[in-house]
Amino acid sequence: MQILTPHVYWAQRHGEIFLRVELSDAKVGQTSTSISCNTINCIIVPTAQGHGAKGDNEYEFSLEFLEPVQPEINHKSTQRQVDIKIKKQEERWWDRLTLQEKKPLFLAPDFDRWLDESDAEMELQAKEEKINKISIESRVRKDPYLGLKKGYLFMYNLVQFLGFSWIFVNMTVRLFILGQDSFYDTFHTTADMMYFCQMMAVLEVVNPLLGLVKTGFFPAMIQVAGRNVILFVIFGSVEEMQNKPVVFFVFYLWSTIEIFRYPFYMLACINTEWKLLTWLRYSLWIPLYPLGVIAEAVAVIQSLPIFDETRLFSLPLPAMLGHSLSFSFSLQLYLVLMFLGEMSTLIQLSS
Repeated sequence: MQILTPHVYWAQRHGEIFLRVELSDAKVGQTSTSISCNTINCIIVPTAQGHGAKGDNEYEFSLEFLEPVQPEINHKSTQRQVDIKIKKQEERWWDRLTLQEKKPLFLAPDFDRWLDESDAEMELQAKEEKINKISIESRVRKDPYLGLKKGYLFMYNLVQFLGFSWIFVNMTVRLFILGQDSFYDTFHTTADMMYFCQMMAVLEVVNPLLGLVKTGFFPAMIQVAGRNVILFVIFGSVEEMQNKPVVFFVFYLWSTIEIFRYPFYMLACINTEWKLLTWLRYSLWIPLYPLGVIAEAVAVIQSLPIFDETRLFSLPLPAMLGHSLSFSFSLQLYLVLMFLGEMSTLIQLSS
């Protein structure tokens, strides 16, 4: 039987050579591969009996590599081809496969595996990063209560979403039906649900302390405390404020922000992202947050003369200093802190 040369396709990585020998129905038991190496080069001679370009014959070829390779090789035969993998002695990129500059006629690039040097480096880097990630994850102890924590956070965000959605829909429907008249009874129609939602929001201060979320404790505390001052102290304690239109704008802006924020956190609990919701959550927040702060500031300013007149929450002072310190002084200080917090947030957004 005549011995012929098969078609051979090659590709490389920094540490390996891949050869694909085009032989169909190669007999695995009769497939043999010999390799001889010295300090200069290696010659590989695989022999196989199979069906090639010229029918059933014995096929073999030899390659004198550009640089030394390791003598151990891996090869396997399938119904269509023989795959050979050879490790280089030194991991580096070769300019060509063979020692001779002229490429053998039977040799061609394997475009299914072909990468240039930069692509091969990226592939190697990605492989190393994956190995490092697996190594780190194997060292990090898994939290046995992770599912319970995520379930709690999911339910909390769901309840808050439903609560603020009820407020938003209620106010929107009343606005379309009653027009501006709905401004004056907003507090009496939605205050109970807003009380519930803002009392629940105290958990957003507790969650960072327990390590349930990665957000900071102080930003959450400032936001929750600021809203509760507006809701419970200014609106809840002063009846004269409850019929003012500013209540509508404060409640409407709060609920608009939250009906996008809480679903975003719900999906994060189940490792899911909805790109439209993510865009709405971070885009709408940019105009709504300062508008909400302005509405809160208007509510504080409108309440100052009421606290001065009623002396509600006034702090008693010694006789030499006066009768009492009006609570409006504390609210004026609160306005300054609110302004500084707003400026700090805007600077962070612009940087």
